[in-house]
Amino acid sequence: MHLIIEGLNVIRKWIKTEKIPEVLASSYEKAARLAVEPYYRRVAEEIVSSGKTGLLLDLGTGPGYLPIEIAKRSQDIRIVGIDLSAKLIRIARTHAAEAGLSDRLSFEIGNAAGLRFPEASFDMVISTGMLHSLKAPEKVLQEIHRLLKKGGSARIYDPAAISSRINRKKWAASLTSGDKFFLWLYKTTGLHTPIKPHTRIEMIPIIEATNFWKYAIEEEAGEVKILLEK
Repeated sequence: MHLIIEGLNVIRKWIKTEKIPEVLASSYEKAARLAVEPYYRRVAEEIVSSGKTGLLLDLGTGPGYLPIEIAKRSQDIRIVGIDLSAKLIRIARTHAAEAGLSDRLSFEIGNAAGLRFPEASFDMVISTGMLHSLKAPEKVLQEIHRLLKKGGSARIYDPAAISSRINRKKWAASLTSGDKFFLWLYKTTGLHTPIKPHTRIEMIPIIEATNFWKYAIEEEAGEVKILLEK
């Protein structure tokens, strides 16, 4: 019982923020790893084929698999990955080093609604699966507008169609007893409240509340892709 109470306290501490709770970072990383082949590689190829080069910002980068896949495909892109989870940032840095890409990839803790970078710092901003979890998505979109250079663009995929692409049996088999305990605790104690993703129609007034006036929204198989241009 003491362990359960401690687990609840840990999760309650982190659930107040818009991030993967630290106690779930390990299980999340294992799911993301299985999404590299069926999901992240496709998104990476789409981003590289857009022709954008220079400095790219990945919001909600998690364990860093998407930046790594992008960097593998283009020598002309450098990427800064941002996430609220300190544990996932440590994992992302390790993955970048193992891939021999630390010279072009950097990862740091940060809140997408207010980042340390000066105006017009990035050529492109990307995000997969983060937007629907935000309490004030318009603030994050406005921050993206601030950070983009003139002529820069953003690609936001939400909710990222990751869970439907991974082999759930392989994922379950990869989990430790600790992973399983905290997943069970998170799902059965009422701490996990599913968030309904924004639809295409719902996103329009959110975008139009920002300084973006040139945008497109695509919706396919439950995933909304938002294209923004400054």
